[in-house]
Amino acid sequence: MARALHERVHCVTDWSRSIPDEEWRIYAEVLDHTADRGIPFALGGAFAVAALTGYWRDTKDLDIYVLPQHRQAAIDVLTDLRFVDYFEAKPYDRWWIYRGLHGETIVDVIWAMANHRAQIDELWMSGPEIEIRSRRVKILPAEALLWDKLYIMQRERCDWPDLLNILYWTARYVDWEYLLDRLGDDRPLIAAALTVFRWLSPGCAAELPAWIWDCLGIVAQPVQADAPKLIRPRTELLDRRPWYGPDRANLTRKAA
Repeated sequence: MARALHERVHCVTDWSRSIPDEEWRIYAEVLDHTADRGIPFALGGAFAVAALTGYWRDTKDLDIYVLPQHRQAAIDVLTDLRFVDYFEAKPYDRWWIYRGLHGETIVDVIWAMANHRAQIDELWMSGPEIEIRSRRVKILPAEALLWDKLYIMQRERCDWPDLLNILYWTARYVDWEYLLDRLGDDRPLIAAALTVFRWLSPGCAAELPAWIWDCLGIVAQPVQADAPKLIRPRTELLDRRPWYGPDRANLTRKAA
């Protein structure tokens, strides 16, 4: 990921103040014990999305991504901190995740993609660091988040709003050759996402390398030099509740 994005995410952590103190106390304990035991990890979920976009959505859980060989060590951290297995209350697929419950707070240890597409590898550990409440932690890189969220389109849940927000902030920094290689035969998914993204954010889409559209079989469209980064009324056509993150210009000024 480009250095400019690394530098920006270091600055944009105001969203962390929205985390309830008691909830953060539990998260901080987990992070400290995981780091103390030398377990490499990166944060995903709402923390990673907020770090890349500045948009915080309180999901009441913390997603910790680890390499498969470290999953038991990470689970042991939760057990030692008096977390209980959420499986007893709500069964889940243990092939890719362990869900720990502490009161009403959930911490997930994740070592594979939910659709069994792949296990976590070094790509997922290559993201930038953020400082959150005096702790420095890694987050997932944009490439891993995009790859993962493309597949989460279910009747009960769809992560494409997150995906579009991530594209809005990071599309021009993404290693597109690497991401497309990872997608393989699933490239039509990113083609669909980029088509929607271009409709919502024509000015941002114009910042992508021109070869991407040809590579994905998407008809090129002329874009005016002053095309808006975001056509806000179009987001409201999809969902009138606020779901698209803050405007880039406003948040960039705050981070400067």
